[in-house]
Amino acid sequence: MMRIFILTAGLLAMCACSAEAQNAPAASGGESKRERAYFAMGCFWCGEADFEKIDGVYEAVSGYAGGTTENPTYQQVTAGGTGHYEAVRVSYDPNIVSYRDLLDIFWRNVDPLDPSGQFCDKGPSYRSAIFPRNGGERRAAEASRDSVQEKLGEEVATRIVAANVFYAAERYHQDYYIKNKLRYAFYREGCGRDARLAEIAERLGG
Repeated sequence: MMRIFILTAGLLAMCACSAEAQNAPAASGGESKRERAYFAMGCFWCGEADFEKIDGVYEAVSGYAGGTTENPTYQQVTAGGTGHYEAVRVSYDPNIVSYRDLLDIFWRNVDPLDPSGQFCDKGPSYRSAIFPRNGGERRAAEASRDSVQEKLGEEVATRIVAANVFYAAERYHQDYYIKNKLRYAFYREGCGRDARLAEIAERLGG
């Protein structure tokens, strides 16, 4: 269940990300709003990095969602048995980027066909998932999943799980991709994430 590392002997990593986005939206002609959305994308470092570069996103916080264990630790989640996924909480301005836009971004940054994890990270906590907060978000998530499944011509393994409690991950996981740029870049490349995402994007049509 533990993460498969493709790092040099001296490179010790686990997976994560979060904190204030560098491109936090500015008010433009209307009142700025803040909504939240929840996604599991395998490594939460990567999910955080992927969302925080999007205009309209304030921040993405690394954490744990979908399980039953209260206040879980990283070690508990990766060991299994908590039911939690590594997840990100995305705070965004719906006047700039919609929930459906976030779903499109999500699908472009996961391997929806992998039922056992994401890229080199395997185990229940590394599976991809969408956590809708209400009926509208669930319908949007299901419609987007069905569209992706039709385009790929294969069954999508990504789960849609009702949002419950989100627990922020330990501080050292937050903003990992910013605070540890070289280690993060080495991990991401070594894990084969971007190469696989390019394959999925081509099949999805761009």
